[in-house]
Amino acid sequence: MAERRRLAQTALALLLAVAVLGIVPGTGLQAGAAKKLEIFSWWTAGGEADGLKAMFEVYKKRFPGVEIINATVAGGAGTDAKAVLKTRMLGGNPPDSFQVHGGAELVDTWVKTGFMEPLTALYKSEGWLKSFPKDLVDIVSHQGEQYSVPVNVHRGNVLWFNKKIFDENKLKAPATWDEFFKVAETLKGKGITPLSLGDKNKWEAAHLFEDILAAALGAEGYRGLWTGKTSWEGDGVKRALDTFARILNYVNRDHAAFVWDQAAQMLIDRKAAMNVMGDWAAGYFTAKGWKPNVDYGFAPAPGTAGLFVVVTDTFGLPKKAPNREQALAWLKVAGSKEGQEAFNPLKGSICGRTDCDPKKFDVYLQSSAVDFTKNALLPSEVHGSAAPEGFATLFNDILNLFVTNKDVKMAQRALQKACVDNKMCK
Repeated sequence: MAERRRLAQTALALLLAVAVLGIVPGTGLQAGAAKKLEIFSWWTAGGEADGLKAMFEVYKKRFPGVEIINATVAGGAGTDAKAVLKTRMLGGNPPDSFQVHGGAELVDTWVKTGFMEPLTALYKSEGWLKSFPKDLVDIVSHQGEQYSVPVNVHRGNVLWFNKKIFDENKLKAPATWDEFFKVAETLKGKGITPLSLGDKNKWEAAHLFEDILAAALGAEGYRGLWTGKTSWEGDGVKRALDTFARILNYVNRDHAAFVWDQAAQMLIDRKAAMNVMGDWAAGYFTAKGWKPNVDYGFAPAPGTAGLFVVVTDTFGLPKKAPNREQALAWLKVAGSKEGQEAFNPLKGSICGRTDCDPKKFDVYLQSSAVDFTKNALLPSEVHGSAAPEGFATLFNDILNLFVTNKDVKMAQRALQKACVDNKMCK
């Protein structure tokens, strides 16, 4: 009798555990525990946060009942996020999927070191080899396997301007840096800051210089920088640095206290007339209610017509992802037409896929999509595609110092040494 009473008491305790705590007997797990998905990115500003949210909504519609953990770390170009990600990956605590630039940042940092799962089977099952341009597939591939999904294409070389300021002063977007200096003198003479810059995180000044390099060297010369064919101590880089030093005479004095979106905001607030930034600035303007060809104008960064500096954000699958099934579902959404059409118009980018409906995009993004198909495509160094992470870090540091001392010879020697140290040059 005593034994039967003990068993009854045990059964009652288990029932109470299920009812009160939701504990599944013998498992230690909570009954009906929600599925989870952790997405890691640095998208926290304006349009980029809106775009990510829109893609989450597509995921929730396709895969209801999954709790999405939006693990964002603020800081443009992932300056802070990459350090946090590295700590987590090396510590065996990866997110389910994370934002990474296609190219060297993906392949050299995470694929060659054995941290990523190949996605080749997913590419085949989803038909993505036909949906994405070969150039994009190539920069997320290594030894014939695909390792991440391009969710977008940004253009890195864009000049933005406050259209009303330009109209009031009867100015046209400068097509060359020589024309820029004439426009800048006119604006400066009227008490208007010609060019906004926010280089608190270093990469923003390096981004501006990357566009100047492209203008000075052209497509082949620019590509040669990443293979050793173009010398960092040559005349082309010297011309670019001389131009950069001169441009810095026309930027806001407090640039070191600002970041990229604050520099974009200066155009909205009429505190500056122009800004050179990737077209995530278009997403920022959209989030602020600004419209292309009404509130703001756009043109290729001076001297870069016919060139398209490519920045592509991708998502991959780290080994030991805690919620692998949900991560694979996320990647299907990230690579889908529906997901990319929801994300990119808000983010200020065009689809990585080639079959998105252009009517869903504003006039700026439609023009970017046309240029992407016609222009010479160049990889961005600042945004992870052209060079190893070690060089990118040194590049930012060297340009940050140059902004202060404007020492051309010192910068050239340092850039050449960084190239050799990272085995890009001999």
